Amino acid sequence: LSMKEPYTLLWKNVHKVHSISNYLFEKAVGLGLAANTSHAIITPAVQINRFKPNTGLRKGNRVLFVSRLHWIKGIEYALQAIAGVHQDLKTTVVGSGEDTERLLFTAHQLGISKKTNFVGKKNVQEVVDLYKEHDLFIQFSHQEGFCNAVLEAQSAGLLCIVSDADGLSENVLHGETGWVVPKRDVKALTETIEMVLNLPEEQKQKVRRTAMERVKNKFSLEKQRKEFVDFYTA
Repeated sequence: LSMKEPYTLLWKNVHKVHSISNYLFEKAVGLGLAANTSHAIITPAVQINRFKPNTGLRKGNRVLFVSRLHWIKGIEYALQAIAGVHQDLKTTVVGSGEDTERLLFTAHQLGISKKTNFVGKKNVQEVVDLYKEHDLFIQFSHQEGFCNAVLEAQSAGLLCIVSDADGLSENVLHGETGWVVPKRDVKALTETIEMVLNLPEEQKQKVRRTAMERVKNKFSLEKQRKEFVDFYTA
């Protein structure tokens, strides 16, 4: 049974396609969807006014993860990279999942457990508050369609470092709104974290402003709502 076969009947009955990223649309084409199928890329969106960056609290060394604790999110690799950073980092991991115990043990083995706080699942307001208290946001997934949390982090003014997994490189523009690192490349992630930490404050602020403005202009709920209305009425 080929990968395309289960989709054969589905594609015959599809007249229009919505995808959250170009990557996922191209993936569908690779699985047999006709490339000329009418489609629209409508990305995830965030409630812009919910995330108000608190630049006065920033110290530079506080790293945040907001993620399901699952192997596909690449957190183990990210912890290895953090352990290799020469600067003193304080890390908060928000989320729950089947890999919780393994990641706790990973932090212990790496010698960073005292500086890595696994806080479990949090509600929306608690996560918003955590964005305000941190400086860097890391999403080092092996696969990722797009990722709302990265949009939220950018909107909240965090400096974002992501892997090049799938839709993440559409979410973050390398060198402009954050940094994109090859997935599973621990050394490259370590070097990128150190580079970002050592950037002049003026350059950090420029990346933050660019990211916040891009999210505001391209990933608002209002824009998403209009795109869905257009998609279903065209």
